[in-house]
Parts: sequence; C-alpha cells; structure tokens
Amino acid sequence: MADRMRYLLGLDAGNTVIKAVLFDLDGNQIAMHALDGQTSVPQPGYVERDLNELWRNAHQAIRACIDKAGVDARDIVGIGCAGHGNGLYLLDKDQEPLLGIQSLDSRAARLADELAAGNVGDQLQQLCLQKPWPSQTPTLLAWVKREAPEIYAKTATVLLCKDFITYKLTGRLVSDVSDMSGCGMLRMPDCTYDPELMRLYGLEDALGMLPKLLAPSDVVGEVTEEASALTGLCPGTPVVAGFFDVVACALGSGVVANGQASVIVGTWSINQVVSAEPVAASEVFMVSGFGEGRYLNIESSATSAANLEWYVREFVERNGHHDDPFGYCNQLVAETEPAFDDPMYHPFLYGARLGSEMRAGFYGLSGWHTEGHMLRALYEGVMFEHRRHIEVLVAAGVRFDDVILSGGGARSPVWPQIFADGLGKPVTIAACQETGALGAAIAAGCGAGVVSSYETGVERMTRVKKSFTPDPALRDYYDRRYQLFIELGADLRKFWSKLRNA
Repeated sequence: MADRMRYLLGLDAGNTVIKAVLFDLDGNQIAMHALDGQTSVPQPGYVERDLNELWRNAHQAIRACIDKAGVDARDIVGIGCAGHGNGLYLLDKDQEPLLGIQSLDSRAARLADELAAGNVGDQLQQLCLQKPWPSQTPTLLAWVKREAPEIYAKTATVLLCKDFITYKLTGRLVSDVSDMSGCGMLRMPDCTYDPELMRLYGLEDALGMLPKLLAPSDVVGEVTEEASALTGLCPGTPVVAGFFDVVACALGSGVVANGQASVIVGTWSINQVVSAEPVAASEVFMVSGFGEGRYLNIESSATSAANLEWYVREFVERNGHHDDPFGYCNQLVAETEPAFDDPMYHPFLYGARLGSEMRAGFYGLSGWHTEGHMLRALYEGVMFEHRRHIEVLVAAGVRFDDVILSGGGARSPVWPQIFADGLGKPVTIAACQETGALGAAIAAGCGAGVVSSYETGVERMTRVKKSFTPDPALRDYYDRRYQLFIELGADLRKFWSKLRNA
C-alpha cells in the first residue's frame, strides 16, 4: 500500500446539491461529480426534500466521481461527509425516512419567537449559546411535536443531513459534535446532550431519539456490502462522523487557528472566527464546537449568494438567453462605476437574522439605472449583510486581522474585491473551490490515520489562490452606503411586519 497512491473522499451535501470529491493526500482534487436534487415547497414557508432521492444522488455522485478519477477504490483510505446544518431529518423505528426539512424552512417562525421570548429564551441561550430560530433542528422538532403529532409519534431517530448519508454508507446512526452544537442540541461548552436543554424546548421525551454523538474525525464504521454495490466503494473503507458544513468549509479553506476568520459566500452568509473558548454573547447567532479547545463563533443567515442564484434563475436564464449567466452578471458589475446614489438592495429573500418577516427589495431606482446598477446593488447588499454579521462578532469580543473567503461567491472575479473594500480587511481566496468536501476529507484523513491532526491536514492540503487588498479610496463610500443600508432596513421593519401579518 505504501507504494500506491492513496486518496480521501469528501462528500458535501448542501440544501440541494450533493458533491463527491476525490483528493490525494496533498489536497489535490482528482475528480468531482455533483448532482442537483429536488426541493419541495408543499406550501409557503415549507422547504422539504425526499431523503431517498438524497441517498440516490449521493451514491450516484460517488460512483461517477470514482469512475471519472479512474482509480482503484481500494486506494481510497477514508471517507468523510459534510452537510448543511440545522433542518430536520427524521427516521422511523425501521430506519425508514419520515420527513426531510431543509435549513431554508420557516414554518416554525412563530414557535421560534415563542420559545425565544422571555426567560426560556435566555435559559436556552445560556445552555446552548443560541436562541431558537425557525430552521433550527430542535425548534423544528418541537413544531412537529405540536403540529404533526402523528409524525412525531413514529419518530425513532433525529438526524442531520450528512448523518443520513453516513447511515446509508455504514448502517450506523450517529451524529457529530460540530453539527449538533451548531443546531442548538448540545450543552455548551461541554458539547453534550442535556435533559434540561431538551426540557426547555418542550422535548424532554425526545432524548432517546438523538443519535450517538462522536467527534468529527471519529470512525463511525465501514462501508457496507450494500453501499459498496451502489457506490463502487470498497467494502470496509472507514467512514468518519464528518462535519457541520461551515466547519468543513473553514478547514478546507485553510482556517484552523485561533483568531482566523472564515467568510462563506454561499446559500447562507456564514461569518465565523475560531477561538479556544466559545463566545457567550446573546447577540452571536451560534457557536459550533469541533474538538477540545476548538470553537467556531458564527454569525449567519440565508442572505448571501442565494440572492444572485435567484436573480440568475428568474431573470438571466429565462428562455436560455445566456451560456454563462454568472459570468454575464460579473461582467455587468465590473463595468458599473459605483456612485453613492446607486440603488440599494436588501438580500432578505429568505428572511434575515434580525427577523423572519424581513423581505428582499431594490430601493432608489431611477430611469437612468441599468441592470448593471441593480446587480452591483445586489453584490453590495450581500456584502453589507456579511459586514453586519461580522460587526456583531467584533462587538462580542472576537478579533481577527484578515479573512479567508470561500463559497460560490468567492469564484466571482469582482465579488472578493467588493468584500475587501467593504469590510476594510485583506481577503484571501482558497485555491480549492470545494472547501466543504476538502474539510470533510481532512477529517477522514485524521480518522484513517494518514493525517495526524487538523493543523497538519490544513497545512498540507490547503493553499492560497489569490489575495485582495482593500482600496482606501473607497472606504468612505462603503461606510456611508453601509450606514444607509442599515437605516433603510430599520425604516422598513414596520412595512415588512404588515406584509407578514396581512
């Protein structure tokens, strides 16, 4: 085996797309295959998926990745999966799927407000370092208990997205501390299940539904014969517990040391800084623990590149007008000179951290504005909401000097410079585009014994692609525009509330 090439397989399961990416032990991407799943919206606010389709896409992506790579599956020494956090994946006593809810779901908005109010919300914050919010796993489970008791009565196991794939690969029902702490299910900073915490959610009877808890790099089990037949993987290949995808993205982009910042411009606006102790501030959205003395302090919301994806889907790709729709958008933004009286955009298509009632919108349009002005407003608006999240972390005492950018937005030739200028911090882009899968592969390497630690894995397997320096001439422009962004949002709160309550 020492004379043969060895590989690590990282899986990245998002809200729709699942990717299988094969890496060598130096972090070079050998092959990748992605499949887009179907999202179901049975009624407004409900965002669901078919778990059988999720597994079908997963095993097809794995097989296609191995075929593309042309490697011997026996040379794949470890497998790890990262998956979107929160949401809710329920299995019955026969381990058959009952319900799959994605992390864009808002059905539990009113219940989240109810749980977060007053003393209960404060107690939850003290125990798990976050307050209830609509797509949070325990809040959704409490909603199922109240509004769909027939499903709750059948529920035997509560999993998160990547845990279902791990189960299908190994037959083991487990989760990991990074995912479960990130969804508010664990007492912090201990990263353990807790009866008092479950009682506060109204879920004291659900402790028995929670899976065994492992560290991300712990080996869960091995690829079964059944999974091997579907995936092309070698039976017996070790599979680790895996990561909450934002933690995986941080590692895969090169962030592992205390004080390093990871900003992910993806479906969600993820803004996170590593620390040896968790930040216990009620203003900070959540903290994810991924090992002893390893915490990510996270401010996030579904307000990032999903806005551009929506714009492209609804306006650019209609009738197949553009072969390169995202390139078209980037070009228009690059050609548009910024001006203070340009339009503003709020990136709240799926609500916002400050309120589920908040909506997206373009403001201040005039007849001389072009599509380029609208797109630049969208790019700026996404960056401004990232900046607002980062300011919350800074106010809570988190400190950092620079930013490593990842996610789909980091691939844009213009967006990273907008981030550097708007944040006033140097921005670095990771060389690997599939940072979530790479982070999962690093965990797999640790579990398989071919990587000695997360630090070693990051040093060996991650690299910098490009750096962006903030332009001092644009500092005043962005500071003034950002203040206007914040003030406009405050002025619109009453309007948004009326829309939701109509």
